[in-house]
Amino acid sequence: MTFPMSLNPVQVLKQGAEDERAETARLSSFIGAIAIGDLVKSTLGPKGMDKILQGGSRNESLQVTNDGATILRSIGVDNPAAKVLVDISKVQDDEVGDGTTSVTVLACELLREAEILIGQKIHPQTIVSGWRLATAEARRALETSAKDNSNNVTKFREDLMNIARTTISSKILTQYRDHFANLAVKAVLRLKGSGNLDAIQVIKIAGGGLQDSYLDEGFLLEKKIGVHQPKRIENARILIANTSMDADKIKVFGSRVRVDALSKVAELELAEKEKMKCKVEKILKHKINVFINRQLIYNYPEQLFADAGVMAIEHADFDGIERLALVTGGEILSTFDDPDNVKIGHCDLIEEYIIGEEKVIKFSGVKLGEACTIILRGATKQILDEAERSLHDALCVLQQTVKETRIVYGGGCSEMLMANAVSKLAAKTAGKEALAIESFAKALRQLPTVIADNAGYDSAELISQLRATHTENNHTMGLDMYNGCIGDMESLGVTESFKVKQQVVVSAAEAAEMLIRVDNIIKTVPRERKPDTY
Repeated sequence: MTFPMSLNPVQVLKQGAEDERAETARLSSFIGAIAIGDLVKSTLGPKGMDKILQGGSRNESLQVTNDGATILRSIGVDNPAAKVLVDISKVQDDEVGDGTTSVTVLACELLREAEILIGQKIHPQTIVSGWRLATAEARRALETSAKDNSNNVTKFREDLMNIARTTISSKILTQYRDHFANLAVKAVLRLKGSGNLDAIQVIKIAGGGLQDSYLDEGFLLEKKIGVHQPKRIENARILIANTSMDADKIKVFGSRVRVDALSKVAELELAEKEKMKCKVEKILKHKINVFINRQLIYNYPEQLFADAGVMAIEHADFDGIERLALVTGGEILSTFDDPDNVKIGHCDLIEEYIIGEEKVIKFSGVKLGEACTIILRGATKQILDEAERSLHDALCVLQQTVKETRIVYGGGCSEMLMANAVSKLAAKTAGKEALAIESFAKALRQLPTVIADNAGYDSAELISQLRATHTENNHTMGLDMYNGCIGDMESLGVTESFKVKQQVVVSAAEAAEMLIRVDNIIKTVPRERKPDTY
C-alpha cells in the first residue's frame, strides 16, 4: 500500500527567515552595490559635487562633504552587498587615507559589467578567472609606469607637493591647494620618515578664512590655566595624570551618612580636605611646575597648586593628553607613590596664546622635535570639519608616499594605461575569459569618464582622445580638468601615490569578485522585542 506524499513544502529555515536564491540573490547584490556606487559617483574628481548629511533628529549636526568614506559611513544601508562596498571604502580610508570614492566606483562599475556578462550566460567563475588575470596585468602595468625620485631630495619634495595638490584638488580646500599642500608637506617632512601622524595635531578655530590657516611648531592645548596660577613657565617639568582631584566623594557617589550633629559633617569635610592635601603633596614631591589632569581639579587642590606656584590644567581631553604625553616624553599617571621611577614631561616654554577669540596653551620646545600643530581657520563648523577631513587625507597619502616612494600620474592617466594593457591581454586570450578581461578594462575606463562627466565636459570625446594617445604610447597623458582637454600630467604636476592607486584596483577587484560569487542570501529571523515591564 502506498501513501500519497504531502504537498506541503518542508520548512528548513525558522519561521520569518528569508532566503533569496540564484538570479534573485545575484540581482539583489548587483542592485545594492550599483546603487551605492551611483550615490558617491558624483563626488569623484576635482569638479565633484558635495553631499549634505543630516542626522535623524533636528538637533544632530549636519555634515557637508565629498569624502567617500565619510558619506558611506554616515548613511544607513540594509542591503548586504552595499555593506560590502561601505566596508571596502572604510578599509581604503584606514589603509591609505585617500581613494575612498574611486574604490567604490570601480567596484560598482565591475559589477555593472558582470551583470551584462551573466546576462550573456557566462558563468561567474569564468568572470572571476578573467578578472584575476586582468588585475595581475593592471598591477604590472601600473608598476612599470611608476616613477621613484626618492634619491633626489628636491624632486621628491616636488613629488610630495604635487601629490598633496592632487589630493586637495577634489576637496573644499582646492581654492587654496598650494597653501595647504605646503602645510601638509612641511608637517610630514618634520616627521623625518617616522610616519607617526600622532605628532601632527590639527585644531579648528572658527573665524577668519581658510587662507588664514597656518602651521605652528610645538603643541597647542585648547584649555585654560587655573585661577591665580602662573601664566608663563620656562623649563617646564610636566606631570600628566588621569586621577580624581575632587574633595567631596560623598556627594559624587551619592553616599548617605547619618550624624547626630552638624559638627560631625564638618569633621567629614575636614577629613576629605586633608586627604586631598596629602594627595597634592605627593604630586608636588615629583618636583614639577606644571600639572595636567584628564579629570576635573576642584577649587581646593587648585588653590594648593597656586600656593606652590604650580600651573594646573584640568579636564584635558583624552586624545589631547595622550598626544601631550607623546610629544613631551612623559607618561600618564594615576598614582603618585614612587616619584623616582616616573617619567616627567619636559618643554622649554608654556604660555597662553590667543587665536582669534580663543585662548589656548602653547607648549614650545617639546622633547619630540617633529611635533607640530596645524591651526585651521574657517567661517563655519561645517567648513572646518570638511577642511580637517581633506587635510587628513593629504597627510595620510603623504605619509604613505614617504614609506612607498613611487608615484604615478593622475587625471585618469593611470586608469587608461591599465585599461589599455588589460585590453591587449584580452586580445591575446582565447575563450570566454577574454570577455571578462575586456569588461575589466571597460570598468577602468569608467573612472576618467566619470571625472569628465562631473566637470560637465564631453566625456565621450575626451576619453576617445585619451585612449588614442595612450595607444600611441603617450603614457603621461590624462584629463586636464581646468581647461577641458587632454594634457600631459607630468608637466601639469598631476601626481598620485602608487600605493593609493594600487590599493584601489586590488580592493575593488576583490570586493566585486566576492559579490558575483554569491548565489544565495539568507537572512535570519529578526530578534523578537520583549514587551516593556514596569
